[in-house]
Amino acid sequence: MRDLHVPSGPGLPDGLVVPAAELVERFSKSPGPGGQSVNTTDSRVELELDLRTASALSDTQRSRALRRWPEGRVSIAASEHRSQHRNRVAARERLAELLREALAPPPPPRRPTRPSRGAKERRLRAKKERGQTKALRGRVTD
Repeated sequence: MRDLHVPSGPGLPDGLVVPAAELVERFSKSPGPGGQSVNTTDSRVELELDLRTASALSDTQRSRALRRWPEGRVSIAASEHRSQHRNRVAARERLAELLREALAPPPPPRRPTRPSRGAKERRLRAKKERGQTKALRGRVTD
C-alpha cells in the first residue's frame, strides 16, 4: 500500500501526504451480480483514517477535520468497479477529495450591505412596467 497524496487547495498550499501505515484497508465481497461463488472476489474496498492519531495533520487541520467528522474517523467504501484495484484507487481519490474539502478554511464572514438608491429605483420601475404589461391582458371590450 502507498501513501495517500491529497492535492493542494485552500488551506493546503503544499498538499498533504498521509502515510500508508495510518490508513486501514478492508476488503469484502461486493454486492450485485457476481456469478458462481467460486469465481467471486473481494472487490469492495473500505478505507479508514483515524483523524486523532494522523501525524500528517497540524493541530488546526485536525480541529477542522474533527468539526466535519466529530467521531474522529473517516471511512470511505468503494464498490462501483468490478476490480479490487480500481476500487482501491476510487476510495483513495474520494478520501483525498473529502480531506481537501474538510481542511479548507471557512469562508470570510459576509459584510451586510444595503441596496443602493439607484437599485431600488430600477426595481420599482421594473415592477411598474411589469404591472402595466399585465394590466393590458384582459378581455377586449368594444
